[in-house]
Amino acid sequence: MRRPNDIAREEQSMSTLVELTSAFEGIASMRIAQIKNQVLQSTKFFTELWGMYSQLRVGAAFQFGREQHDVHAIDKELYIIITAEGGFSGDIDQKLVALMLQTYRPEVQDIIVIGHHGASQLYQRGIEYKKYYKMPSKDQNFNVVPLIGLVQQYRSTTLFYQEYISLLAQEVKRIELSNAVKQRGSEADKAEDIISEATYIFEPSTYAVAAHLERSMMQIALSQLILESKLAQYASRFRAMSQSNQRASEMKGELRMDYNRARRMAKDERLKEIVNGLKQTKMGARL
Repeated sequence: MRRPNDIAREEQSMSTLVELTSAFEGIASMRIAQIKNQVLQSTKFFTELWGMYSQLRVGAAFQFGREQHDVHAIDKELYIIITAEGGFSGDIDQKLVALMLQTYRPEVQDIIVIGHHGASQLYQRGIEYKKYYKMPSKDQNFNVVPLIGLVQQYRSTTLFYQEYISLLAQEVKRIELSNAVKQRGSEADKAEDIISEATYIFEPSTYAVAAHLERSMMQIALSQLILESKLAQYASRFRAMSQSNQRASEMKGELRMDYNRARRMAKDERLKEIVNGLKQTKMGARL
């Protein structure tokens, strides 16, 4: 039988765990609200850029912001996988890596990893990647220009990210970067002002201005996908901490019951010892 003092110490440790998981749960909830607001702001700016680009673009093809004299690209597909920096986001990163590996072939695709957890997952599987970037610690004003520079070197780019559905539901998704830009553009309102070479002068050329807008929109779209992944990661962390908090609270309650039971048993044993001692004393007195 465990001693009451040992159970009390274990209960105190469980109380600390309850407090920690509750604190992490609150932090995750706060960050979710902040990121949602940031996504709304960037969406408004993207809408304005798309309105100009849709009237300026030269041809229907999306050129990934490449310069007119440099339209050739590496004849491979670039995979960008966006994962968590740490390991407190549940199993969603494992699901994301599994989704990417369904179509990955080293001779056809190159991989860039965002987030240390994803890099660790690939390393454990013996899969090489071209570059690794830390998941931005801030939720705004982070720099994706180096990523855009790499994107422009490849024929096409596919992103694997985590989509936020609700606090209790997150999904892993894949999308081509050009489709991500077009998808956000299709959700934007059409611009009323007509922007063309007949009404505006573009320097150095219309193609260069359209390419600059493409790069800007790719930066916004990629930033939004990173924020979307962070949103899902915080939601997954919230769910994991909520479950841990619930389990820790249940274990704390069980330990409290064990403590009370152990104390009662200790008192009963002590009472039995006293009664037996009194009986032996009386028997000795009679003899």
